[in-house]
Amino acid sequence: MIKIAPSLLAADFTKLGKEVESLNSTQAYMLHLDIMDGIFVPNISFGYDIVKQIRPISSLIFDVHLMISNAPNYIDKFADAGANSITVHYEAVDNIPAILSYIRSKGISAAISVKPATPIEEIAEYLPLMDMLLIMSVEPGFGGQKYIPSSTEKIALAKNLISSKGLRTSIQVDGGVNAANIASVYKAGADIAV
Repeated sequence: MIKIAPSLLAADFTKLGKEVESLNSTQAYMLHLDIMDGIFVPNISFGYDIVKQIRPISSLIFDVHLMISNAPNYIDKFADAGANSITVHYEAVDNIPAILSYIRSKGISAAISVKPATPIEEIAEYLPLMDMLLIMSVEPGFGGQKYIPSSTEKIALAKNLISSKGLRTSIQVDGGVNAANIASVYKAGADIAV
């Protein structure tokens, strides 16, 4: 069964505490926290202070997705704010092995995200170094977009690479996943759906 990661971006921010608390009584696996800087993506969301404020009211895994240009500069702050997992974008950082190692040194899970146009083959060598691969099935930066159908093939390719290497790397899919397509996303090999 696929695990569900509700996105904080879908919350009513006028009732943020209640919305986050309400997830404690669901079967949600983790809370997906999209951090956007207006530079790497053309939108701004929220920062580590929000993560720190909601951490005490949620028992979920906090999955922090850094859609920002200077991700290495913020790993400590989000780890200290309560992140259980930090995802950085392949397209936005240098020295992937060092960043993944540093995230793990904080005692949390490390993940890489890829945009829709980035071929899975480009990150294949890093799969053994990450706990999770996040496949963006929309262009990052805005919620409410439609799922890009070619993402299903990308998920399947990633799953085959992970299996062929004997790895346990999870695959998370983010963007446009809904009741109409979640079965095909799962069948292709996704473990977690945002």
